[in-house]
Amino acid sequence: MEILRIEHLSKQYGQGESAVKALDDISFSVQKGEFVAIIGPSGSGKSTLLHMLGGVDRPTSGNVYVEGTDMYTLDETQLAIFRRRQIGLIYQFFNLIPVLTVEENMTLPLLLDKQKVDPKQLDVLVQTLNLQHRLNHLPNQLSGGQQQRVSIGRALISNPAIMLADEPTGNLDSKNSKEIVDLLQMLNKTYQQTLLVITHDERIALQADRVISIEDGRIARDEVIRP
Repeated sequence: MEILRIEHLSKQYGQGESAVKALDDISFSVQKGEFVAIIGPSGSGKSTLLHMLGGVDRPTSGNVYVEGTDMYTLDETQLAIFRRRQIGLIYQFFNLIPVLTVEENMTLPLLLDKQKVDPKQLDVLVQTLNLQHRLNHLPNQLSGGQQQRVSIGRALISNPAIMLADEPTGNLDSKNSKEIVDLLQMLNKTYQQTLLVITHDERIALQADRVISIEDGRIARDEVIRP
């Protein structure tokens, strides 16, 4: 089942001679439960693509459909709600709120959405992420790997249609990087969580079902690694 479709997506910054085309007519689709790695050199447009898919920045032209909804036909309020419910975002530098505990950071999307936290769901997620002994800790009391696991928990708490990760191992040492790669793979295989991961980490690319290479704002290659 198709869960994400991108049609003729372009993003231009600036006007006239100084204009820079970060994305240039990109189209592809992703099936539910697929694990897609997006790779490319610095400046290729892959992070811009992630921002477009995550509803963080509007494209100059083109469409992004998540479960049939064209995100960029929504107004800002509708888009914020849609993004919170349907898209889980994981960042390289975690983006946790320093004055909130682990539990508060993880459940923040639900609270912002005025939804009740399901204690059973939270407990399963906490156990899966091995954070049961850290719930009352602040981010500065955690290791980098633990902070990234909290970030993953926050992305998953709303049961999103897709989870987007921008260099999720880029700020971690090799041991914690391996743990995060293994965790992402487990979430994909065990829970059929659809994943799109921007990465320079070869280990993540090797675990993906499919690798999309971006160069100069365009898709250079789109290869299925494992059907």
